[in-house]
Order: sequence, then C-alpha cells, then structure tokens
Amino acid sequence: MAFARGKHSKAISDRSGLEFPYQEMVKEWNGSLVHMSEYESKHPQLEPKPRGGDAQGLQNARPARTEPAVASMLLANPFTITSGSTTVSVNELNHGRSTSDVVVFRNVDGSPGGVAFTVFEDSNGYSITVTDTNNYTFTLGATPTVTEKSGGNTVTAGPVTLTA
Repeated sequence: MAFARGKHSKAISDRSGLEFPYQEMVKEWNGSLVHMSEYESKHPQLEPKPRGGDAQGLQNARPARTEPAVASMLLANPFTITSGSTTVSVNELNHGRSTSDVVVFRNVDGSPGGVAFTVFEDSNGYSITVTDTNNYTFTLGATPTVTEKSGGNTVTAGPVTLTA
C-alpha cells in the first residue's frame, strides 16, 4: 500500500481537527499527530525525578527522659552512732540529697549500736538533715546502747520507692 507524500498531501490534526500539510505534522509524547504550531512537549511533572526521603529523622533516636531514682551503695560501715542519742550520722560520698528528703536503708548488717537492723530498714524511710556534701543525719526510732561506726559492707540508701 502506498502512502501520499509530497507538497500536496494533507493530514488532520488530532488536537484541533484542522487540515495541515503532511510534512509539517509531528507526533507528540502521547501518540497524537499534531501540527508543529500545536506541539506541546511532555510536562516535567509527568516524569518526576526520583528523590530520597527528607533527612529529618535520626537513626536510632532516643527521646529525652528523666532518670529514675535508684539506690546508691554506701561505704563500709556508713553509720556513726552515739550511745543514748537517737541521732545517727550517715556517710555517703557526694550524696546530692537535700534536707527533708526521705531515705530508706537496705541490707544493714547485724545490729548497729545495739539496735536491730530492722529498725534501720524501716520501709517508710527517714527524713534526713544534710550536714555537708558527704554526710547527713536522721533520727532513729530506738535508742542505741553502743557507740560505734557500723552498718555493714553492702548498705544501700535510696528513695522510698524504687522503679524497675
């Protein structure tokens, strides 16, 4: 089959429906046959360039949080006890505590000052009075009968409630 060609051949534009010389016709990106004056190139938004994600998230991010209160290990024999006085001095290096904080003691060995260890390990704790950065005092519920520096090697001091 032979097709028309030459200066007298005509074609109909798919866009406007008008007749134009065949040699002036072009094919658009969508397959339409249109005259050169009607030609529209493909819009760049129809073929977007691939882009990676926005760099706004952090890999392995961790939110800011408040550290829970934990018990701190005291030095060996942290209690200084005077016979007949209910005030007990506690040695805890750089304790960071304030007067009126409540402290609970755990793992008290033996009977410091002649008082049962269970008195020191009161689950309600003791309100303290800070004397310096390494020492504070509290009032014991029983009266010691021996003057000594005692308490054991594994005594801990911490908040009334420990969070796991």
